Amino acid sequence: MTNADTPLPSEQEPGLESVDPLSVTDVSRLCDAVAANVSRVIVGHDDEIEHVITTLLARGHVLLEDVPGVGKTMLARSIATSIDCLFSRIQFTPDLLPTDVTGVNVFNQQTREFEFQPGPIFGNVVLADEINRAPPKTQAALLEAMEETQVTVDGESRPLPTPFTVIATQNAVEPNRTYELPFAEVDRFTKKLELGYPDPAEESELLARIVGHHPIEELEPVTDLETVVRARETVARVAVEAPVREYATRLSTYTREHAEIGASPRGTIALLRAAQARAVVDGREYVIPDDVKAEAPVVLSHRLKTSASDRAHDGRTVVADALERVPIE
Repeated sequence: MTNADTPLPSEQEPGLESVDPLSVTDVSRLCDAVAANVSRVIVGHDDEIEHVITTLLARGHVLLEDVPGVGKTMLARSIATSIDCLFSRIQFTPDLLPTDVTGVNVFNQQTREFEFQPGPIFGNVVLADEINRAPPKTQAALLEAMEETQVTVDGESRPLPTPFTVIATQNAVEPNRTYELPFAEVDRFTKKLELGYPDPAEESELLARIVGHHPIEELEPVTDLETVVRARETVARVAVEAPVREYATRLSTYTREHAEIGASPRGTIALLRAAQARAVVDGREYVIPDDVKAEAPVVLSHRLKTSASDRAHDGRTVVADALERVPIE
């Protein structure tokens, strides 16, 4: 494979060089199957479901921000159930400690040695529920995990399971009872999504499904971890030619020139990985500029900081302007 069609400067899953990838067709069908399964529980959010699935395949993390009660937690549970993986939930509260997330060494009276008791971060899909209710010190416990797929406790680093994806929910109300997420943490989320309220027809359908037993109770897996790992390897091998990489770079450069804080190189990498996953969902082994354009609003917008005095422009408007003005060459 030449430099021109190397996917990204990195990254197969650590230690998974021998993973046998699925065909692009098989991964596309897998995404359809997972999305259809999740749709049995989540009504009217097909685009958001697809975004979470592609983020999982792109080795990323998702931040769901909205008002309470619109299905953020249920979406995370449905994704985890659909792929038959180790699901763990962390309920973030003001008194949550970093060790409550990562785990702690406990002295064993019988062996007279310390034993590591892993925290809930050791899962394949980790739901960080209402993440902004915990103080920044506790939120910082996620930084190493989300970036390096490991946690360090008492000087010893321990790898997290593969695959590993954080799906965090953020309370968009009660600002006086929540904490602002550290910018370094926000930048580690591949995508930031909002579900919004369902329209009347969707809400009526939702009520019809939940009047009796909740459909999550009857949801069955449609795939397994080994298949997901192979699908992620397929996505990692999708070709990203030089013109597409250069287009993504120009988009990020535009945001840096038109915002106080623009998209970081980490953001550009996340954009191309998301575009790789988008290409596979569409049945292609290569990324096209339209893949980048489709993913840019949800991948880049939350990474930008604009002037507080310019309320007409936020991250979303800057990205929208970039997509309109930056040429595809």
